[in-house]
Amino acid sequence: MRAAADADDYRADPAGAYLVGGEHLVFCARPTLWGFALWGRPGADALARLVGLLALELRAPTVPHASLADLRRVDAVDPAAFAAIGGYVEAHFAALARQVTRLAIVHGPGLVGAAVAGFFQVQRAPYPVRVFDDAAAAAAWVDGDDGALAAIDAAIAAARGVAPVVGELRRWLEARLVDATLPAAAKALARSPRSLQRALHDAGTTFQRELEQARVRVAQRLLEATDASLTAIALDVGCASPQHFSALFRRVAGVAPSAWRARVRDSAPR
Repeated sequence: MRAAADADDYRADPAGAYLVGGEHLVFCARPTLWGFALWGRPGADALARLVGLLALELRAPTVPHASLADLRRVDAVDPAAFAAIGGYVEAHFAALARQVTRLAIVHGPGLVGAAVAGFFQVQRAPYPVRVFDDAAAAAAWVDGDDGALAAIDAAIAAARGVAPVVGELRRWLEARLVDATLPAAAKALARSPRSLQRALHDAGTTFQRELEQARVRVAQRLLEATDASLTAIALDVGCASPQHFSALFRRVAGVAPSAWRARVRDSAPR
């Protein structure tokens, strides 16, 4: 797929193109496969821009097509932001029922992944929907080809300044923090351990660094979204003890986990 220069370029000729904007990407891999991706903590403004571009899949002469929503990299769910997608679905329900033959949603790990996966439990769907935790399986279900997925991964990695191998490793780690090892990660990424170590070195990081940062990222989500104890969170993210967890969290985040939780909750809208 080609990278569209801007929104006007994408609107003029979306077929075979994608457009990156902020924390979202919208694409039309081919006339029979459209979709979008989100990452980070997309807000209501980002989702409003996204749905404006999603509406292109409904205009003539667009043919009936499958759709893929890649939400593996979403770190937090903003209710107001996701309400924008719900509003888009409701406003165009009949047209979506005619134009979209099926939708695959790919979610990430943890509570955020569960929230994403449950979107159509509370929002009626105008087309068949399946939820996946494996992107390749999702791509196979909607289109039988993961070429578009590879292009999306590369585009998001470039937009975030992250090497593709690092992005792949981060997604794998967040789902397997308790028993993550270099050999297991290398096998999952279809590399040898030495090849993976070399690729990470070239990207300016290491397996151990990525593992520690993944543990802290997931811990931050749990600290913010749940009332789980520090001991429970420590075990959930693969730390041997609360003391190990607190030391790791302080080293990576620069503050103790209890202080981080208090600060985030104090700053949350009331």
